[in-house]
This record gives sequence, structure tokens and C-alpha cells, in this order.
Amino acid sequence: MTDFAHKVIILTDIHITKPGRTIIGLDPTERLRACLDHAARAHPDAAALVVMGDLTHHGVKPEYEQLQTSLADLPWPVHLMLGNHDLRAKFLESFPETPLDPNGFVQQVVPVGDHFLILLDSHDSQTLPFHGGHYCDDRLDWLRAQLDGKPPGSCILAIHHPPFQTGFPGMDLIGLENRDALNQLIAEHDAVAMTLAGHIHRTMWGVAGGKPCAVLKSSCHQAPIDLVSENSSLSIDEPGAYGLLILGTGGAVLLTEDVGLPSADVTEDASSK
Repeated sequence: MTDFAHKVIILTDIHITKPGRTIIGLDPTERLRACLDHAARAHPDAAALVVMGDLTHHGVKPEYEQLQTSLADLPWPVHLMLGNHDLRAKFLESFPETPLDPNGFVQQVVPVGDHFLILLDSHDSQTLPFHGGHYCDDRLDWLRAQLDGKPPGSCILAIHHPPFQTGFPGMDLIGLENRDALNQLIAEHDAVAMTLAGHIHRTMWGVAGGKPCAVLKSSCHQAPIDLVSENSSLSIDEPGAYGLLILGTGGAVLLTEDVGLPSADVTEDASSK
């Protein structure tokens, strides 16, 4: 009997374009559909789908309309976050039902069993260099209020920009500029079990505020492992992916699933018994 009773599908950096437009020759809508179809077949019983920002490539209305079509008729409630490629006003025009915090940021708490997914908004169009993220005092105050009184290890934070340096120079130049303030808040609250992030287009693990922090791949194009270049637009055609967050009395565990690899049968290896 598993101790993990609940599942949440996690996607990030889907970068939807206008119909017919590609990114390094890849169609983001087709790649997203492949991930959604795989997740729907394997995990139709998931409690929710969370998309951690960079919903579109340019933040324009036709892209958000394409996203609306792509997210229709899914078996799970959908919760959307903002990334640096999004435009807040255009997003809210297309998704006016999105929950906002009292200051108008796209932030909410999603209960799942005995756990709480706290979805954060690091989008800031005034941050320099462009595409960097910021988590201001108002947002920090909101998060602090959500964490106060929550049981230890019950909260999983999700944010677009990772709150740690990744070793990718180009991406670190457009990282979360005030990550120390967020990390201090995470360190002060036992309620936080882990943090999830996107932005990098590469699976990686790090530490934020003394707690685990996982970064997930894009559903479309990935970043090559380049620890030298300051070019943040370098991309490579590798399979898209989604995350599967499992929650229960065993705590919180994140799994990842690459989509688009050659199909293979599950085979028992008798020699491993």
C-alpha cells in the first residue's frame, strides 16, 4: 500500500506560439499536446495540473487563445502561473478567472490532501536585465501569511525563476534578482518541504533556503548543458517532459517523465531478483 495518495501534474515553459510558428523547428503546441496526452493516459486521477510560467513565447493574445484551446477538456483542474515570456495584462484578458492575491499578483494556494501547493508570481517586467525575475516585499508578505500556521513539511512552493544559482551563466544573468530574501523566508518556515521551478529548460536539483529545490524541463525545447556561455537563448531538440508530484503521509516526492523517447515494453529482469 502506497503512502502517496495524491498526484499533481507539473508542466513548465510550454512557450505556446501562434499556430504554425515554431521554436528551433519544434511546434510548442504539438509538444505540449504530447505531454498532456501522456499524462492523461498515465495519470487521469491526478488532483491538478500546474503550469509554472512561460505559458507563451511572446505574451500576445493569439498565443493565449491557442493556449486556451490546448487546455480545454482536460481531466484535471488547471492552475496557471506567469513566467518572464508572459505579459500580465494580456494573460488576464484571456484568463480573467485566474485567482489573484490582494495586490493583483497571480498567486494562490491549492490544497491537495494534507498538503498545500503555493503558486508564486516572480514575473516583473521592470527587472533588468529583461527576462529576470523579482519577488517583491508585497509578495513576500503574502507568502509569509500563507506559511504561518501551516504544519511542518506541508507546503510545496512553485515559482518560475529558480531561487538558486544554476551554473548556467546565461540563465543566471536573468535569474531571480532578490533570491536571498525568498530563501531567508523559506529557511524560517518549517512548513516548506520543497520548492519547484522552471525557467532553465533543464532538469536539475539545488537548495533554496536549506530545502530541496527542483527545476523541471520544458515541454518543448531544452537548454544544452553549457556552463560557459552567457547566451540565454541556446536551445537543443531533446524530448519534452512533465513532472509528477506525489503527496501523502510519506511526504512529497517529485518524479519526471520524458515524452517522445522510443517506446519500450516493461520487462522483468529475472537476474535482478
